[in-house]
Amino acid sequence: MDKRIGSGAGERVNYGCESERGQALLEFAFLLPVLMLVLLGMIVFGIAMNNYLELSNGAAAGAQAISISRGQSTDPCGTAAPPFHGAAPTLTTANLSFTFTITPPVGSTATAFGPATMGYPPTCTGAAASMVQGATAQVSVTYPCNLKVFGINYAPGGCTMTAQTAEAIQ
Repeated sequence: MDKRIGSGAGERVNYGCESERGQALLEFAFLLPVLMLVLLGMIVFGIAMNNYLELSNGAAAGAQAISISRGQSTDPCGTAAPPFHGAAPTLTTANLSFTFTITPPVGSTATAFGPATMGYPPTCTGAAASMVQGATAQVSVTYPCNLKVFGINYAPGGCTMTAQTAEAIQ
């Protein structure tokens, strides 16, 4: 037996289902976990991208500080730390790993320094002799990244971000 609702050409036939009120709620309940996963994934990726941008800006600031400190500093690696921290204030300093290399220009009698890897704050008092005009100061910084969403790590082997900048010593 048909229960007809309405009249005319656009009438709808209801075969025993009196209401469809729960359908939207059920669809929303199915889609909510997927939407939350996408939203939190975007947030986690945004945080990782921000950390990488801070890391690269910090490496550039550190290399620039070394490049202009010839003759003014006995510890070029320590000279790079304050500008790095100023450019990357939200990074956890205990997780930072610096690598410094100073390469003298071709034909120079100065000796090369590095690569020397150290934590934060970096210090390398023996590198001052390598800082001659035209030499290249290279700063490389690594930092771990976290890609966990809902307890699932999307980089199971771990991931490490690296930023590297080279500047000519003035």
